[in-house]
Amino acid sequence: MNEIFHFLFSQYSEYATIDIVLEIVAVIFGFLSVWYSKENNILVFPTGMISTAIFVYLLYKWVLLGDMFINAYYFSMSVYGWYLWTRTTDGETPLAPISFASKKEHFISLFLFLAAIVFVFIIYWAFDYLNSWTAYVDMFTTGIFFVGMWLMAKRKIDNWIYWILGDLISVPLYFYKGLTFTSLQYLLFTYLAIKGYMAWKNSLHKEIAI
Repeated sequence: MNEIFHFLFSQYSEYATIDIVLEIVAVIFGFLSVWYSKENNILVFPTGMISTAIFVYLLYKWVLLGDMFINAYYFSMSVYGWYLWTRTTDGETPLAPISFASKKEHFISLFLFLAAIVFVFIIYWAFDYLNSWTAYVDMFTTGIFFVGMWLMAKRKIDNWIYWILGDLISVPLYFYKGLTFTSLQYLLFTYLAIKGYMAWKNSLHKEIAI
């Protein structure tokens, strides 16, 4: 048991206590955000904003620029999504219906994916951090998560496919980086994303049947 614990958490011996506490808090609120998303609850956005704001600080401190950028994007998209979910129509505040992405939205998704990869590549190149394979994986997951967050804000069921793929890649990536709590978070995210896809799909079928 001690050997397993050492394998998973020994890297934290070099971290400041405040950083460890902040990572745990960010992981907890990140879990809550995904849970609320699965439950189709608007609290997905404020909980997500807390988690991503903390991760922006931590990832900047750890010089993980691609990850920092994607969390900053998550924060801004949470604000955008919160607005979309709460905007009023004739004095009411209806949620937009769950639906599949249109051809136009798939085209925009492709553009966002490629634009995100190019942007993060420029960041890594400018700071001369293209010396590890993790930088290129960061670029790929950044593009995936960009699209997933945008589609979630627009309440498109397709968003869960992107989250599942990105989460699966992030589990070993973050563990390799020495961020075990965050790696475990993404493992849990993968499970919740699968459940979220199933829940949104069932909800969509019920709406169609009505």
